[in-house]
Amino acid sequence: MCTVSFIPAAGSVIITSNRDEKLVRTPALAPAAYLHKTGFITYPKDAEAGGTWFAVHENGNAAVLLNGAFEKHNSQPPYKTSRGLVLLDILDSKQPLQQFLQQAMSATTVEPFTLILWQEQLLYECRWDGSEKHYVQKDNSRPHIWSSVTLYDAPIRQQRENWFRQWLQQCPQPQQEQAINFHSFGGDGNIENDLVMNRGNTLSTVSITSLEIGCKKANMMYNDLVGGSQQLKQVLLNTSSTQYA
Repeated sequence: MCTVSFIPAAGSVIITSNRDEKLVRTPALAPAAYLHKTGFITYPKDAEAGGTWFAVHENGNAAVLLNGAFEKHNSQPPYKTSRGLVLLDILDSKQPLQQFLQQAMSATTVEPFTLILWQEQLLYECRWDGSEKHYVQKDNSRPHIWSSVTLYDAPIRQQRENWFRQWLQQCPQPQQEQAINFHSFGGDGNIENDLVMNRGNTLSTVSITSLEIGCKKANMMYNDLVGGSQQLKQVLLNTSSTQYA
């Protein structure tokens, strides 16, 4: 939940996420479809809190979570609700952006987060900073990358942005497999800040999840870097109106 990229492709969009987590945390469950109030949502499940960092609804909307908002904050647990459960509550709606804006949050109930939201062919960057909500619509015709502010300071985030732009120059029309490859090997050899990172064998990238959303289906690729397994989960979208340029 700590590095996310968005790439518009021919007939689809590709969203990829690296989850950086403490290695003592219980391994997540591989992606599966779960029935919620508004339909089926497919996601890898956090085995401890029951939420997720990456999910796609059968209506074609999707959301990805990063820890922190604009700057590194002082974590003050316990919080009443996990951010992964908040993501699911937001996505379990016909209008997730409105659900985010209406969601009841306070400094003691939900820890700060950034939510990358794909809703009805529009891309939004939503942030909860612990006291206020913020959102901005992003240009969905251009690639974007985000890195969690809780793990990467501003110079490192800029460096990762530079890696991303350099990679796009070499691979101007990437497909999902190439996006996963960038998320697997991007960096300059500094294991603490490369896209697949490791800090003292206590905190590391534990998985890479990539979602390609087309007009009729979505393909979710899940690479469990700790367990060494890979899984493809196909999601048939329950909409006939979605079109991609």
